[in-house]
Amino acid sequence: MKKIVFMFILLSLQSPYGSAEETPDSGGTKKSSYMPIIHGVVRPRWEIETKDAYNRFEVRNARVSMSGNIIPAIDYLVQVDFCDQGKIKILDAWGGITVTKRLKVRAGQFLMPVGIEPLRAPAAYIFANRAFIGKQMCNARGVGAEIAYTLPVMPLTMKAAVFNPTSVADHDVWTRTPAFSASALWQIHAVGLNVGFQSSIPAAGRVNITDASIIYRSGRWNVEGEYMYKHYTNSYAPASHGYSVFGDYYFPINAGIFNRLSFQTRFDGMTAHYSGDLTDNGNLTADMPARNRITVGSTISHIQQKLHADIRVNYEKYFYHHDVSVPTGQSDKVVVELAVSF
Repeated sequence: MKKIVFMFILLSLQSPYGSAEETPDSGGTKKSSYMPIIHGVVRPRWEIETKDAYNRFEVRNARVSMSGNIIPAIDYLVQVDFCDQGKIKILDAWGGITVTKRLKVRAGQFLMPVGIEPLRAPAAYIFANRAFIGKQMCNARGVGAEIAYTLPVMPLTMKAAVFNPTSVADHDVWTRTPAFSASALWQIHAVGLNVGFQSSIPAAGRVNITDASIIYRSGRWNVEGEYMYKHYTNSYAPASHGYSVFGDYYFPINAGIFNRLSFQTRFDGMTAHYSGDLTDNGNLTADMPARNRITVGSTISHIQQKLHADIRVNYEKYFYHHDVSVPTGQSDKVVVELAVSF
């Protein structure tokens, strides 16, 4: 792992590139650039619980990615998080081929295509903490292959993928029962409708997820709603339900280095959730109890073409059943976050 991370840092710092010249018999010259594009996002934050004043500083993400097109039809992405709550993780490593204008395939390690919130990248976060749908119920990367196709007669993009059933940390697996995922996005002017399905295999048995969401983006408004249903085969655990609705509105400002101010509010929640993993003695326990949450916040931003910096302040109000023992960090709190992406 240390060697891989070191090599990635060198590649990121040196930005290796070259040019390949191909001289066909006709005498023409075709050039291909190998210059990678480097992106990154850093999200330090401070959180404090309002009831007992427990607080902490944290670097939630320190991601660096390298992507590019070897030729217009072949692209790739490698992404590493150097501080995912203090841990180093290789997140994505895939190559893709655009077969036709409407058909693309890719293979490697990437997020399973289902939902909107589970696929949202840290650089595009609107709140300091993701909705429970994306953070707890469905946050899975896999090693596999995906095919994507956009219909020629309507704005509908469909994706289907198949993956190893095990964790991305284990690539040495042979199986007859893979995991798979599929989604479809229909974009009609300012409105997007997305549906998806995912079937994965944790230790306790297969889990199936069905997701539906609606997106509205027009002018300064961004509104989303999403519902997720998680079913455990053979009913080894009660089904889980997740939901999220939020609105975001921004307007331009001229305040020193800042040029945008936005306000957000969100309601999200879930019933008792089970990851499908087993304890050391083989028992299945609920990972997280049922809860609802209301989040309100404001974000002041500096936005340029290649740089985006946000300072956001969120207040999160949690609602649990009266008999639930709430873990530290999962109750009412204020979050102050700086997010810088490039």
